[in-house]
This record gives sequence, C-alpha cells and structure tokens, in this order.
Amino acid sequence: MKAWTPEQVAAAAGARLVTHSTADGPVSVSIDSREVGPGTLFVGLPGSRHDGGAFVSDALAAGAWGVLASRAHAQAAADQLHDTHAGAILAADTPLGALQSLATAWRRSLGADVIGVTGSTGKTSTKDILLALISPHRRTAASRENFNTEIGLPLEILATPAGTEVLVLEMAMRGRGQIAELTAIAEPDVGVIVSVGPVHLELLGTIENVAAAKAELIAGLIPGTTSIVPVNERLLDPHRRADVRTLTFGDGGDVRFIRQSPAAVSIDAAGTPVTLTVDFQQEHLRADLLAAVAAATAVGVTPAGRVELALSPGRGETVRLPGGITVLDGCYNANPMSMRAALTDLADSAARIGAVRRVAVLGDMLELGAGSRDYHLALGQRVRRAGVELLVTVGPEAAAIAERFAGETEVLGSADDAARIVPSLLQRGDLVLVKGSLGVGLKAVCSALGVGATPAQAGDRA
Repeated sequence: MKAWTPEQVAAAAGARLVTHSTADGPVSVSIDSREVGPGTLFVGLPGSRHDGGAFVSDALAAGAWGVLASRAHAQAAADQLHDTHAGAILAADTPLGALQSLATAWRRSLGADVIGVTGSTGKTSTKDILLALISPHRRTAASRENFNTEIGLPLEILATPAGTEVLVLEMAMRGRGQIAELTAIAEPDVGVIVSVGPVHLELLGTIENVAAAKAELIAGLIPGTTSIVPVNERLLDPHRRADVRTLTFGDGGDVRFIRQSPAAVSIDAAGTPVTLTVDFQQEHLRADLLAAVAAATAVGVTPAGRVELALSPGRGETVRLPGGITVLDGCYNANPMSMRAALTDLADSAARIGAVRRVAVLGDMLELGAGSRDYHLALGQRVRRAGVELLVTVGPEAAAIAERFAGETEVLGSADDAARIVPSLLQRGDLVLVKGSLGVGLKAVCSALGVGATPAQAGDRA
C-alpha cells in the first residue's frame, strides 16, 4: 500500500478521511499501538479488555502514518491534534470491517494466486508444506503461526509484500459462519479442506455440522476456481459444486501416491507425475503432502526435488534434547483425530529411533460437548495400543484417558503441575509425546523440558 494515497486507503477501507497526510501510503498495519512507528497504519479495534480506539492519539504521537478507528475515537483524535498534522485519521462505523475491506482490496491489488486452507486437523502442516513446495518456483507468502481468524487473516494479507505470486492462507473456525467470513475477505482461487472430524462439537453439535462449517470455504469460491477435498469424504459430498473444479487426494483420488520410501515419494497428481525427496515419514504429514501437491498443481506449480519442510511450533516437530530425551511437540492443539495421528507417530518414531521408553503427556481435548468423556476413554485404548509405558494426563477431561490404560500413570490437574513433575519422571532414551488443547497450556511442559513453543494470539480454533 506504499503507493496508495490517504484517499485510496480510506476508499479501500470504506472509511471517511477525517484528516489528511502528505506522506506516502502505509507500509504496514498494526492493531497494537505499542508496535507502531513511521509508515504504520494503526487500527484501533474494540476488544474484551481494551478499546484500541482509545490509543489512536498515542499511535500518532509515536509517528504512525495514520490511524483507523471508530467515528467517535477518530473525531476525538482529530480535535486533539488538529494543529499538529500528525498523520491521516480515518473513521469507520466498524473498524474491524474496515480492516477486512482494506485487506480484500490489497489482496486484489497483489494479483497473486490465493490458496485458502482449512480442516479439522492438518491445516497448519499443509500450509507449511505448501510454502516448501511452491516457494522454489514462485514468490510465495504464507500465514504465520495462527494468523487465521477474522483479525489475524486480514493482518496477514496486509503484511504480504507487493510482488508476491502465491499467498497461502490458513483459515480457522469455532462455529458457523466464520469460514464464510474469511473466504469473503481472502477470495481464494483454491480452497483446501484437509480433513473433517470431531472438533468444536460443544458449539457445532455433530460432525455433519463441522463438515458444513468447513464447507463454507467451497460455498464462497468464485465459479471456475478449484476445491480440494479428501477422497471418499462423504460428509463433503453435499457441498460440492458443479461450477467449481474438485480435486480429491488420497488412495484412489485424483492425487495419490504411486510409490513411497522413507526418503522419497512418487505421486500421480491428476495425471502429472511428481517425484519428491522428503525427510518426514509420519502418515499424517504424508497425507497433508498429497493435499498440498494438489493445491500447488492447481496454481500451476509442479513440485519437484527436495521438500525443505519447517513445521510451525507445537505442531508435532521432533526435538532432541541434550539429556538423551526426544520430544514430539504437539502442545499447540488437540482433538480426537490429531491425537490418534500423534500416537501413531509416537509408535512409529519409537521403533525408528530405538527409544528406550514411550511416554505420553496428554491434556484435555476441549470443546467436545456431551461426548467428551467417551472420546477421552477411547483415547486411553489407543494409548495402550501405541505401546506407551508412562502416561501423564493433564486436566479433568484427560483423567478419563487413564481409566482405559493399564500402565504406569500420573493424573495431574494442571499444566503447571505437569511442568513441575514431568521432567523428574523422564529417563535418558525416552521418547515423549506432549499434546493437548491449547487452553490446557502444555507449552509450559515443553518449556520445562527445554522446548520452545509459541503462545497463541487469536484463540484456539480449528
């Protein structure tokens, strides 16, 4: 937006320009007045604790290019600073809506292919894989960490540099209408639904409703664009569209494996052969790889060569610690599907690295509604089948996991308890899975073990 005039910024945001600025357009957008500086457009959003609009004068005093706030806050700042020419002041009926409109305008001006990615599990790793697949071929940007909500996604679009050719956006939700909102902002050319499963049942009630909420991505696509879905996912069948190209991935799908080895894969990508060198063997990551290959080909990229994958923090990366302990860091989030995948990874990794003992530190899976106890009980059986020898449960819901597990068990009430106790339970040669819903706070356990984890910024969504 550097070349945009204040009038153009206001028009794109659907806002009224209260005071002008002679400076070039903004080079960045922030909702935190403590982070503003020259070239920054500060957007004062109302929040549950603070109203960002109350800080617009501070942002201007700090040298911000301009501010965008509610009409009342914008006018108050203009009255206070009317003789200082501090910067552009824009007034909007709803600052969040203005931020979103501004993001859509910037998305259109980029001229980039946009890929939207959602799913009950696997959306972040699919986004990470897409970045690895496409960036060697085209200038690519992708969502950072959890910038995937109605606030985070427009900020991510606005942070995308001019000249970007492919933009990969993660889309999260907790209820109906939220994926539709994100799709309307991002206007994706390709919509990827990685998986459908039991998440946020407390709000959505049934898996069919989860599928419908995820399928808002398909419903919001422009005719002639592409949707990518798991093969044989019947819950998405009612949501397919004749005017949108559909690619399926998985065994028997349009994009499927031909051959696999520990270090390489051969893929039939809807008739196009793709051969890749990979350094990951986890089943769920390889399934996500198929979804990513499908999306890459949909924007005209045929992936090739080595996949240099860097997983986002807390999404299952393997961390080897100095004391001879290996940690599978899944502390960012959890649901029944991702827990099963993580336990499979634990078992496979233990065999591969020759772990002395398998340890699972498992926290509550939140927002599962009336069936929560049954999901946790069923997980206990899977823990046993994965060969876990020491189980540590964290939180009141997770305590049910231990009821179906016959091995050594520690039942703890909080992440703080686990952070204090777990390090003393471990031995050299242990392989430790740490996984739970974000609200449980198991990053404290990872930190206690010496593993870094990134805190959330915009809520626990899937």
